[in-house]
Amino acid sequence: MPFKQQALLRQKLFVLGSLAIGSLLYLVARVGSLDRLQPICPIESRVAPHLPEQFPLRTLQYKRGILHELRKGNATKEQIRLHSLVQQLPRAIIIGVRKGGTRALLEMLNLHPAVVKASQEIHFFDNDQNYARGIDWYREKMPFSFPHQITIEKSPAYFITEEVPERIFKMNSSIKLLIIVREPTTRAVSDYTQVLEGKERKNKTYHKFEKLAIDANTCEVNTKYKAVRTSIYTKHLERWLKYFPVEQFHIVDGDRLITDPLPELQLVEQFLNLPSRISQYNLYFNATRGFYCLRFNIVFNKCLAGSKGRIHPEVDPAVLAKLRRFFHPFNQKFYQITGRTFNWP
Repeated sequence: MPFKQQALLRQKLFVLGSLAIGSLLYLVARVGSLDRLQPICPIESRVAPHLPEQFPLRTLQYKRGILHELRKGNATKEQIRLHSLVQQLPRAIIIGVRKGGTRALLEMLNLHPAVVKASQEIHFFDNDQNYARGIDWYREKMPFSFPHQITIEKSPAYFITEEVPERIFKMNSSIKLLIIVREPTTRAVSDYTQVLEGKERKNKTYHKFEKLAIDANTCEVNTKYKAVRTSIYTKHLERWLKYFPVEQFHIVDGDRLITDPLPELQLVEQFLNLPSRISQYNLYFNATRGFYCLRFNIVFNKCLAGSKGRIHPEVDPAVLAKLRRFFHPFNQKFYQITGRTFNWP
């Protein structure tokens, strides 16, 4: 083939190749633009998953908006009326246990769009003065919510206060009760650590844990020490079972909630008859803090207060072993009553 014809052929091939590449780039750009537009005009495959009618989509849109404004006191009466917001008595209460992880559990459950939490501990049922103010006072302490949402409050003192089971029963005999527990000896030391920190902030001295937990006269475990007494879970639970059947209680593993929270939260969703909404996306491990933090959406994350996860003081191993032997029979009975077994020593 003559040289001129070869050059002409190469020129034509170059032009055709350029046109082909240009067309391909256009199609890629076009597909990308269509993909970006799909949230505005979604095709069937991209429609958001259907929520049951009792949990309408508007909950997801408003919960972090209008309810946040209400907590700040910025919402108007018209907004409250327009969105049918109400203050409801709790349909579930985290009744304990102190230093078991009650705050973490409440904050994690608040990830669910059908849950609204009371931010502060109300102490209605365990405080005689508050209880005398009546049920309407208690309701006014609850957050605003949509009618289909459930309100949850937590006051760990409820679990160990004698009058509380009967008082809650009188309010709602079918209420659901959540108890979060940790290994009893670890929980007792954590209880001591919180009190110790409070004393140190006030420049006050405090006894060592060993002196409080062990009776110096008998060398036996001191059951008069509140941190020890609180960890005898079965003694307190038996008092509650005089008013509520065991089916109305759900036991949460507080130790597992620290290391692997999602399975525990999914069990609580089932207990509360809530659709599964909390996912691994909502929980991420913060290596700096050493525990899981919460992700509500792409812009709003939350970690628990820095006071959580305090470092425990060193305790005589012999005292720890003595406490574990003391708690063992009570733990076995707790397993039998609740139907949930833990790997406690």
